[in-house]
Amino acid sequence: MSQNVMQEDLHRGLQERHIQLIAIGGAIGVGLFLGSATAIKAAGPALILSYIIAGLFIFFIMRALGELAVSYPVAGSFSTYSYTFLGPLAGYITGWTYWFMWVVTCMAEITAAGVYMQYWFPGVPQWLWALLALLAMTCVNLIAVSAYGEFEFWFALIKVVTIIAMIVTGLAMIIFGLGNHGVAIGISNLWAHGGFLPMGFEGLILSLVIVMFAFVGVEVIGVTAGEAKNPEKTIPSAIDKVFWRIMIFYVGALFVIMSLYPWNEIGTKGSPFVMTFSNLGIRSAAGIINFVVLTAALSSCNSGIFSTGRMLYNLSLQGKAPKIFSRLSKSRVPLAGILISAFILLLGVLLNYLVPAQVFVYVTSVATFGGIWVWAVIVISQMKFRNSLDSRQLAGIKYRMPFYPLSNWLTLAFLAFVVVVMALAPGTRVALYVGPAWLLLLLIAYYTLGLGREQPAARR
Repeated sequence: MSQNVMQEDLHRGLQERHIQLIAIGGAIGVGLFLGSATAIKAAGPALILSYIIAGLFIFFIMRALGELAVSYPVAGSFSTYSYTFLGPLAGYITGWTYWFMWVVTCMAEITAAGVYMQYWFPGVPQWLWALLALLAMTCVNLIAVSAYGEFEFWFALIKVVTIIAMIVTGLAMIIFGLGNHGVAIGISNLWAHGGFLPMGFEGLILSLVIVMFAFVGVEVIGVTAGEAKNPEKTIPSAIDKVFWRIMIFYVGALFVIMSLYPWNEIGTKGSPFVMTFSNLGIRSAAGIINFVVLTAALSSCNSGIFSTGRMLYNLSLQGKAPKIFSRLSKSRVPLAGILISAFILLLGVLLNYLVPAQVFVYVTSVATFGGIWVWAVIVISQMKFRNSLDSRQLAGIKYRMPFYPLSNWLTLAFLAFVVVVMALAPGTRVALYVGPAWLLLLLIAYYTLGLGREQPAARR
């Protein structure tokens, strides 16, 4: 290809099984176990339709990312792609926004880990567990990229096994009456309480915002491309399964949950996962699900430290972050980037106790804004990439965005629609205030600190 990309020396230590499970882990967050009740209240059984619609566009976003990642398998991923195809300013904004998005997300996740640990150890201070979680995940990332991959493999496997177990046992309850004295429960709950669309199309539309936020993190597979052993094989294989995994794990789980229980009662009697396992006579169901959610939080923190370190490393190569962040350890991981991100996360744990919860909610809204920004940048960068190629280069593309460019324009229109919907709900509207303020702050820093100067050494 004719375009230049960043020179990188990271170790390609991620195997295919790591990439596959990282892709699954990125698509399945804590939200499915804890946040599903909130989403169900917004749309009722029609939430299943919301996940199908959103899942299709997430698939297009991932395919656009896949085309770029196979052509340019670099750790900077979408920051590098936006730098190369949209310009240095776009690369700078995307890299720092994604870094901040993960820092804020991890602040919430390590705090959540402390809360989950108190389930078993109520006498131990919450902040201590949060600190231990942060230290553990930082050490994992400092050892080698293969250690990160190994932890993500097992974290994701725990989530997958739990969801599959819930779906299988739930279907047995629905069809054969398992745990219900042999009386089949059936699926009438999907329409028996106000219909399939009890909140109307308005509820379906409003739920799209919640659903899209649940998918923030799925793009981390692009960040792994620079350290995958065989990116031309592993990245397409993982991305092609994203849509079907969403269908199985999200749509399948929600279908079972809302068939077993009236949608307007879910969340009032505890987690539907706990209820399902409890009905089978598993007394420790609550403890099992608490363990699963704990691993999900640690997985998110693990991916966050991985992603933030790589983003700072790449921004440094671009000349848009201090040069120290481009230094690698003996095991060829971005040591300084990982450590400074972990240090800021340490401050985040402290902030959880010092500042009011409302202030923290305002800050975390940047994370949701950042996800949509990154997804839009991925789609636009892929379009610019295609436009930069001649006929011979076009023929050489190994992994193509399907239905290009129609799928690109439809995806961008959908993301724009989600932003408009965000403005309708008070809980998400704050992101439209904080997000642009964050971008303005980045622009001021860009022009006042001289970051707009081209860095010739940043390119090959």
